[in-house]
Amino acid sequence: MEGKSNMYEGVEVVGREVKVANKRGAGGCEGLLRVLGFVFCLSAAVILGVDKQTKIVSLQLVPTLPPINVPAHAKWYYLSAFKYFVVAHAIACSYAVLSLLLSLGNRGGKRGNISLGIAMADIVMVALLFSSNGAAVSIGLMGYQGNSHVQWKEVCNVFGKFCHQAAAAFVVSALGAIAFLLLIVFALKRLHKK
Repeated sequence: MEGKSNMYEGVEVVGREVKVANKRGAGGCEGLLRVLGFVFCLSAAVILGVDKQTKIVSLQLVPTLPPINVPAHAKWYYLSAFKYFVVAHAIACSYAVLSLLLSLGNRGGKRGNISLGIAMADIVMVALLFSSNGAAVSIGLMGYQGNSHVQWKEVCNVFGKFCHQAAAAFVVSALGAIAFLLLIVFALKRLHKK
């Protein structure tokens, strides 16, 4: 069997070496997931990064006087959780491009150290994306529902467009985080096969 070459479902066994006939399957899927991660993270950062709304709000200072109309502004950078969200997604976009270039440049060579480094960085990106999404969603829920215990009123009834655009950014961000999570699953599957 040492000198023979056998073919079993796309796997060629030559002596003690195993050669896979279709190497592009996993690499193409990984590349697609990295591109999707980039697109989703960039979209989420842009959607929230341009989010702002101005409304005229009536304030009654004294019950005997008529209300005063005051312009009120809602902007993403007024909230530190939203700043963290945008910065984390900018980092994830940069990483997605860098990791895509590294994985494409390393296709023909040894995959060991670079693949391990990329997989570890993917784990960091998943943690970063899910934590930034969680922080932003918690503040978004506070704006949507308010908190009666600390006397914070809901603001989404006034700034509806702002809240809907932020919610769209959160959904797109979750898709980007899932794309990076699937990259980790594929890396673990590849490791398990070894």
